[in-house]
Amino acid sequence: MQPSSRYVTCAGREIHVTEWGSHNRSTVIAWHGLARTGRDMDELAAHLSHGFRVICPDTLGRGFSQWSPDPGNEYQLSAYARQAADLFDALDVDQAHWVGTSMGGAIGLVCAAGMFQPQFKGRIKSLLLNDSAPSIADAAVARIRAYAGNPPAFDTMAQLEAFFRQVYKPYGWLSEAQWRRLTETSTRRLPDGRVTPHYDPAMVRQFTDHPRDYDLWEHWDAIRIPVMCLRGAESDLVLREATEEMLRRGPGALGLARVVEVAGCGHAPALNVPEQLDLVASFIAQHEAPG
Repeated sequence: MQPSSRYVTCAGREIHVTEWGSHNRSTVIAWHGLARTGRDMDELAAHLSHGFRVICPDTLGRGFSQWSPDPGNEYQLSAYARQAADLFDALDVDQAHWVGTSMGGAIGLVCAAGMFQPQFKGRIKSLLLNDSAPSIADAAVARIRAYAGNPPAFDTMAQLEAFFRQVYKPYGWLSEAQWRRLTETSTRRLPDGRVTPHYDPAMVRQFTDHPRDYDLWEHWDAIRIPVMCLRGAESDLVLREATEEMLRRGPGALGLARVVEVAGCGHAPALNVPEQLDLVASFIAQHEAPG
């Protein structure tokens, strides 16, 4: 099954979306990580598209979505939540399951809590956080800022792929074809002909202009839907102390949350191998209403 590509206006900005299984009634939103694109979700979307409509956005400033003309205000979770609310409406999504990697998980978390966008209450049926938590390690944020805020440029695609293989080694195993697709779907060419990662470097202003943007315990405590957190066993971003706290409060205290550690991965599991795909699919199926 091949995806379709479309563009929608969300909070006044053009957002690119890859959509799979458009004929299906039930919907999954699959949202990528900080410096990535919606094409990271290809394997998961293909896996789920036999029974679900799967919508994979490029976040503002990433991939084929518009870059923000107001980066200090629009590269933050509250603005992403506004765009997500408009995305639901533009694509006629009443309810959806949400799968989010890293930043994509944080966006889903604040949407599910409904504190930024109250209209989300009842519209997210389940939330899967892929190496994402209500608090993240400062040292890992510094590491991510170091490479994401100053994206390198290379003369050749082969050099850029080698860079991606090093930076994203914590994703775990990827096939040769998957590494090639990751490179080709997250590359833009500069005016001088060199190639660089396909995002707006100003998006890292989220960390400088909004340094507490990922302190989300208040939002976590407001969630009342099923949540599963996949933690990369070697993750330096989501620490075990954070996932243990998740189980003690919010949906965890109500028995609605669980944590699964994914062996052989750091930040963040690529959601590209059968074991990971089956974990996600079984969680969603468990919380999909009959019929």
